[in-house]
Amino acid sequence: MGAIRLDRVEKWFGDLQVIKGIDLEIQDGEFVIFVGPSGCGKSTLLRLISGLEETSRGAIEIDGKDVTAEPPSGRGLSMVFQSYALYPHMTVRENVGFGLKTAGEPKAEIERKVSAAADVLKLDDYLDRRPKALSGGQRQRVAIGRAIVREPSAFLFDEPLSNLDAALRVEMRFEIARLHKALGTTMIYVTHDQVEAMTLADKIVVLQGGVIEQVGSPRELYERPDNLFVAQFIGSPKMNVLPCSVSGERFDLDGHGGGHYPQAAASADPVKLGIRPEHIKVVPEGQGHAQGTVEVAEYLGADTYLYVSIDGLDTILVRTDGADEIAEGSRVGLNFDEDRLHFFAADGKTIRA
Repeated sequence: MGAIRLDRVEKWFGDLQVIKGIDLEIQDGEFVIFVGPSGCGKSTLLRLISGLEETSRGAIEIDGKDVTAEPPSGRGLSMVFQSYALYPHMTVRENVGFGLKTAGEPKAEIERKVSAAADVLKLDDYLDRRPKALSGGQRQRVAIGRAIVREPSAFLFDEPLSNLDAALRVEMRFEIARLHKALGTTMIYVTHDQVEAMTLADKIVVLQGGVIEQVGSPRELYERPDNLFVAQFIGSPKMNVLPCSVSGERFDLDGHGGGHYPQAAASADPVKLGIRPEHIKVVPEGQGHAQGTVEVAEYLGADTYLYVSIDGLDTILVRTDGADEIAEGSRVGLNFDEDRLHFFAADGKTIRA
């Protein structure tokens, strides 16, 4: 079992409050990812759950038991850090089983658990190698194996892929997703990379300034962000935001084209309109919601990213099919998918229809 509950959790370092009353419920078997910019409190929150940091106020429960005052060893959790922290003089087999050996488990039981972990992580062929003979991805799998053999109620990952190159990060994302599916154990994962969050998580917790901005599935956060911060943080490339005014049931892009405003019955008028790059279609000049000039075209194979300077407004990013050849300096029209528009009030909160 690995259900975890946080009740008004706070963390203070002297007079500085870094975690500001977090309420959160994590169900048994969920893959939950904490994301947010540097300094938002995501790693601190993970350390509070693990017991590596003392909770200043509030309570932390694991499977209904209050563990707020328990040391890390009493919480039944396993943590995987950014650093592999492997013993260079030990083989993979010895590294994976070291914690069990120091805990005094029988040799046969250690061998059984090490073999089972190696099988899950595809490390069977490397058990007699030392860390220096392994790639970065293999070393990270050894670190995960060391956590698996403890059979914890939940795994805690603190930016485990940060030391890997781009290709290995993609490979290890797949490995961790496969591991969660195989074990069915609760996993809490900290990253600054929202692509990792979108591809791995059952539930994403977006943090900013020590508070939770929104909790939801990747699809919920992408399609229905609660505020401007979440809207621009989730999604790659990020959402375009433009000044906007409304009149009745119409919106207007400050002198450019407008369209239907379904939030007309809402209590507050929007001051900004959000549209994701993939929800903009390039049309001939004179058509669409806005007109502009293509300043830069980035060809990426399957996609081309166009940086379009809208007359009198900002430069926005448009994601088009890689087969489309649109030259830099071209004059184009931009047509927004009106079913995919987002409107934000002065305080940054999303205005719902």
